[in-house]
Amino acid sequence: MNLNVRLQSEQSATDDLPLVLIHGLFGSLDNLGILARDLKQYRRLVQLDVRNHGLSPRSTEMSYALMAQDVLETLDGLGIDRFGVIGHSMGGKIAMMLTALAPERVDKLVVIDMAPVAYPTRHHDEIFAALQAVTEAGITSRSAAATLMRQTLTEEGVIQFLLKSFHEGEWRFNVPVLYQCYDRLIGWQPQPAWPHPALFIRGDRSPYLADEYRDTLLAQFPQARAWVVAGAGHWVHAEKPDAVLRAIRRFFVL
Repeated sequence: MNLNVRLQSEQSATDDLPLVLIHGLFGSLDNLGILARDLKQYRRLVQLDVRNHGLSPRSTEMSYALMAQDVLETLDGLGIDRFGVIGHSMGGKIAMMLTALAPERVDKLVVIDMAPVAYPTRHHDEIFAALQAVTEAGITSRSAAATLMRQTLTEEGVIQFLLKSFHEGEWRFNVPVLYQCYDRLIGWQPQPAWPHPALFIRGDRSPYLADEYRDTLLAQFPQARAWVVAGAGHWVHAEKPDAVLRAIRRFFVL
């Protein structure tokens, strides 16, 4: 499956290996824009919408193997063989799966606030309920959608994030399929060890990269390094972009 992409670079960018940026659940290629605006001066960038998100094709199937294969096919179409990859949340798991499917093609890996584990807790059921309520009400304006969503969701930042993908009464992510495949998306199957440079960035207020996952993470990524950002949660790159960018630039030697 070829995905919707945005290519970015500046004249000052070198012809070094491009960086692929992969967003998380309910997102789009715009979500890592705060990183892209800085990194495009150093490397060519490929931002993409994963399947069932943004303007990429829809499918009834969702798995990390399929989503990683989508990325590889898209890069093949762009003539890109080797690349670095940065993924947030679900996008981090897609990025990790790329190291299993095409270990020789990935130069370096950056994962933002995600571990290679199956999470036991469903964190998004209230979000699904809010999204479905908007659809069932036939709402077409963002302001009306926000009002209805506040009956279920308490975090205004989450509401505004979701509404970025609300256009003319339609969600630009495939809500029924995401709900149907949700257990698969919070799950994970152990993959072969990838003995190459990897950086895991964690917000210290987020549970997604808890210390209890350290041994499992190192079993799959024995060269992994950690970067903990104080005062940040799961959306660490949006909350503390300067700290995240410093870590990424140092890691890729930009």
